[in-house]
Amino acid sequence: MQLFSPTSLGSLELSNRVVMAPLTRVRSGATGVPNDLVVEYYAQRATTGLIVSEGTYTSAVSQAYPGQPGIVTPEQVEGWRRVTDAVHAKGGLIVMQLMHGGRVTHPSINGGSAPIAPSAIAIQGDVRTPDGKLPYPVPHAPSEAEIPDLVEEMTRAARNAISAGFDGVEVHSANGYLLHEFLAPSSNIRDDAYGGSPGKRARFGIEVITSVANEVGADRVGVRISPSHGIQDVIESDADETRATYEALLDGIAPLGLAYLSLLHEDPAGEFAQHLRARFGGPLMANSGFGVVTTREHAAALIDDDMAETIAVGRMVIANPDLVRRWSDDLELNEIDASTFYGDDARGYTDYPALAS
Repeated sequence: MQLFSPTSLGSLELSNRVVMAPLTRVRSGATGVPNDLVVEYYAQRATTGLIVSEGTYTSAVSQAYPGQPGIVTPEQVEGWRRVTDAVHAKGGLIVMQLMHGGRVTHPSINGGSAPIAPSAIAIQGDVRTPDGKLPYPVPHAPSEAEIPDLVEEMTRAARNAISAGFDGVEVHSANGYLLHEFLAPSSNIRDDAYGGSPGKRARFGIEVITSVANEVGADRVGVRISPSHGIQDVIESDADETRATYEALLDGIAPLGLAYLSLLHEDPAGEFAQHLRARFGGPLMANSGFGVVTTREHAAALIDDDMAETIAVGRMVIANPDLVRRWSDDLELNEIDASTFYGDDARGYTDYPALAS
């Protein structure tokens, strides 16, 4: 079973192909500084071939959730350094997912700022804030002159992540957040150089990813995408338009020689996913957890059938800090308790037991 064999993603040398997926866990308090609990949580899971951190905000305005960690202030950098030191002490590797929340936030969450999005279109519905449920606000659509500041924000965050001891970074261009919002015609109705056609909608993401790669080294940079996910009002319902948009994005970043492409898709072995993999031309990190829990058998089959180089696993890693051992030896698994995914204490976070040695 190749799932437990070593592999490389750019300059990252993984001991196995099970990757801890980026998982929103909101345990970093009002300051966004990773605390003792966060340090313990990541260290517990260091036997995965690679850990991808939860989405980490790149500026105050980009914070999407209360309790989300940031990589902006010196205190946040030092908090993350404690995490990376703990993971490295256990022999693990960890990269930071850089996440600009875009319009998925509220002034009650991000310090009073208007959210930023490619176009001034609000998400329909309410958002949970410290002040209760409130309607999503209409975001500010940056001018072309403001775009370079957003690129620099993401680049500075990548620099901070490396300063905090991370082995690399993953640029979050999925799940309805800012970079994904630029890609989709439902959330990007611009008529300038950053909207109106697949190539123009892909431009912002290409600029961000290129700048980050130039800053920290392309062989330490991954990118996460989730085409056709249909989440947070980022709707990509036209198959031809979606294909053309992601082809433009991947054509723009393929020459960089990035460490990996992380693809969240319901059918990672299907024609569309494998077409994107070929277009990218580098290692694929497949994440089939599109509303379903990734099983050992499915993960192993994707690797054995050469449909991906690594598998990103979410809920099973939450419930089983020693998942690689359990899967490798086909041992009993802990039950997942979804009611404790989000909170501010150890329940459902660091209290899942590992097997006795």
